[in-house]
Amino acid sequence: MIEVTIERKQSAIKSFTVTGHAGSGPYGHDLVCAAVSAVSFGAVNAVLQLCEIDLSIDQAGDEGGFLKIALPDDNEDEKASILLEGMVVSLQTIERDYGQFISITDAMK
Repeated sequence: MIEVTIERKQSAIKSFTVTGHAGSGPYGHDLVCAAVSAVSFGAVNAVLQLCEIDLSIDQAGDEGGFLKIALPDDNEDEKASILLEGMVVSLQTIERDYGQFISITDAMK
């Protein structure tokens, strides 16, 4: 199962972590994994390109199954917030349809 954890401070997303494997299909043909990867990496790439924010990025090697992104503590970029909230909405849509393969925890700090 893929576990997504969203960490917030005063309602703003400060970090998110994606761990695990969906297991909804054979390696290379797992649609849930592909969807979660596309949504999360797409959001990260958009923030990097459009907002020019130095994100802290930690990810697993060849095995995959781990991505942690953290925004700088002093970040107040509204575009970055909107992009990351859009990511959460997309991930929630995947969870709604494929809840047996993905779980999202949205935690306020």
